[in-house]
Amino acid sequence: MNIVLLCMGKTQEPYLREGILDYERRLARYIRFKRLELPDIKNTSSLSCDQIKEKEGVLLLKNIKTSDHLVLFDEKGSTCTSKQMSFQIEQHLQKGTRNLVFAIGGAYGFSPKVKQRANDIWSLSALTFPHQLVRLLCMEQIYRSFTIIKGEAYHHE
Repeated sequence: MNIVLLCMGKTQEPYLREGILDYERRLARYIRFKRLELPDIKNTSSLSCDQIKEKEGVLLLKNIKTSDHLVLFDEKGSTCTSKQMSFQIEQHLQKGTRNLVFAIGGAYGFSPKVKQRANDIWSLSALTFPHQLVRLLCMEQIYRSFTIIKGEAYHHE
């Protein structure tokens, strides 16, 4: 199985890039992982939030195959524990999912078309986080999931 983290825009802050790279190295022990940062939409000052979401949505959907299992991270998604997330990932491993794609939208979230395409919509928290910080949180949770699946001592109950 391949896991892809699909994000809108580049990760700006050095401390976030450093943390993300650390988790990418850790994940390489468990799974084929790829992070894909799509370019920011240009000239957005005259666009509404919905127009920005639509443009970002077109770009996101161009990078998702029909056979991909798409999970969106959205504050209005369903919540789960780390153990539940690891169980979901393990189910995809067992049933032979080829590509498990986790998507993190831009500052305004996802367009209705992207939400319609999604197989699942999860929330990392009821709190609102900057979308660039969510990248690091998502990476940590994917890594944590694999340590749970492998029975390693990283996760504590």
